[in-house]
Amino acid sequence: MLVLGVLIGIAVGLYVVSRIIAAVTQEEHVRTDPDVQQRLEERIAPFARVAVAGQDNSALEVAAPPAAAGATATTASQDLSGEQIYNMACVACHGQGIGGAPKFGDAAAWAPRVAKGADTLHQHSLEGFQGSAGYMPPKGGRVDLSDEAVIAAVDYMVEAVQ
Repeated sequence: MLVLGVLIGIAVGLYVVSRIIAAVTQEEHVRTDPDVQQRLEERIAPFARVAVAGQDNSALEVAAPPAAAGATATTASQDLSGEQIYNMACVACHGQGIGGAPKFGDAAAWAPRVAKGADTLHQHSLEGFQGSAGYMPPKGGRVDLSDEAVIAAVDYMVEAVQ
């Protein structure tokens, strides 16, 4: 019992000493590391600044946001054909008829939709549509696509059934 008590006492002592050393070195690291300091400053920076009339407010000028990933996808999607957009985005639902989507090339399923006119099809594909046969999310759930790209894909699908 005495040996076991001594070993437990040594283990506890080592644990306490290691925690003290880690705390001291951790605090020193936080005080001296420039990356940690920069992240700290970003977290505690005020989220808003107030412009005061009659004073120099040039420091409050808003910086332009960085280009979003969606912006490049929208620009790139304008260069693609309707078939490429269909294969990239629309085939997920229209390839298998998921969610009531008319399958590509199924003239019977497309007929009532085509009868409503191209403008209605374009509007439903861009803005979304909830019908008795199913649901079409806005831009097929790919809001990063340009309107022209979505319209080209719709026209491609309609041409396949005419």
